[in-house]
Amino acid sequence: MRRARGYQDLDDNAGDSGISMAQMPPPQEIEMASVSVVPDDTFTVIQAVNALGFGWFQVKLSLCTGLCWMADSMEMTILSILSPALHCEWNISKYQQALTTTIVFLGMMLSSTFWGNISDRYGRKTALSMCGVLLFYYGLLSAIAPNFLWLLFLRGLVGFAIGCVPQSVTLYAEFLPTKQRAKCVVLLDCFWALGACLEVALALVVMPTLGVHWLLALSTIPLLIFALICPWLPESARYHVASGQPDKALATLEKIAQDNGRPMLLGRLVCDDSVGIGQRGRLKHLLIPHLRNTSLLLWIIWMSCAFCYYGLVLMTTELFETDSDGSEESCAADCRPLQTTDYMDLLWTTLAEFPGIFATIFIIEKCGRKRTMASQFVIFAVLLKNSIVIATAVYSLAALLAALACLALPIETKGREMRDTVTNTT
Repeated sequence: MRRARGYQDLDDNAGDSGISMAQMPPPQEIEMASVSVVPDDTFTVIQAVNALGFGWFQVKLSLCTGLCWMADSMEMTILSILSPALHCEWNISKYQQALTTTIVFLGMMLSSTFWGNISDRYGRKTALSMCGVLLFYYGLLSAIAPNFLWLLFLRGLVGFAIGCVPQSVTLYAEFLPTKQRAKCVVLLDCFWALGACLEVALALVVMPTLGVHWLLALSTIPLLIFALICPWLPESARYHVASGQPDKALATLEKIAQDNGRPMLLGRLVCDDSVGIGQRGRLKHLLIPHLRNTSLLLWIIWMSCAFCYYGLVLMTTELFETDSDGSEESCAADCRPLQTTDYMDLLWTTLAEFPGIFATIFIIEKCGRKRTMASQFVIFAVLLKNSIVIATAVYSLAALLAALACLALPIETKGREMRDTVTNTT
């Protein structure tokens, strides 16, 4: 059994065994005792992560996964700029403009279960490494697409690769102590907002001079950086334990202890429950009796959240293309390129995400996940329904539906440990 220097017991009584030197057994008995581990002398990954705390290891992981989140945000934000630019350059119709964004989301939808399966079977690091390379490759090819059909095809492949990006949050959350998990995951949204701001700022500089193709090319730089640092990402210790590789999981935990300056736990690393390698990554596991309601409610929440968020993001530039009196251009062939004031307005609306993120960090540990999500959806719906654009009322209804789904979730995860496997809870 592998051991690291400076082990501590689970009860934090390292170095104080209460046995005097005179009571110590002979050396050969000590060696035999170190081989045999009593049943109670065990710990799980989450117990180790909680004991090792939040430190330099999590800070480095925050930057790596945050870069992935930021690069994804840039690729999504560019959609609101790409459509009106192509309308002017290639004279595409309104339906074709909508198709340039729809194809990306279609690729994400079709690939999400694929990437989840890859992550559960071959590891989060493997999936994210593949995702980083594919995103950079197809994103760069999009910049040199010769016509609309080629661009449509390549952006669909970009969407296929984007479907793996949420695995970065999974990897990040699995290394977070229970007390810091909610705040840190929400704080990761700062990288998303930062990526959106960088994309708008980049468009403000590039679009008037170099055009949309250079914008697509330069937007892949964060993807290239992420693809290059993927080999240094840690693999999930939970994945290693669940896949029957406890030695690798223990090595990762020892790395956390070393980076955080904490003593490693004493004992044998075990899993909450054993799951066969061939049984991991199955979609049907989300619909087992005691998970069915939670899965369905979370699907409603995520669908409503994506519908509202991306609907408003993509609508923003459409509103900029509308005349001040609310009427659109009479001729479909006419185009109105986004002006500097439009980019500044888009930048301000993007910066507005930061206050919401910090407010969520402040209240989520006080009110819990369910009530925090529900209240924010309600506030979103109320503010949007009273806006001057009546057409956006549909987003208000979607947000209210998501709020009800949040309140109906059967389990409040505040203060709960993240288990290696799912067991029936009441």
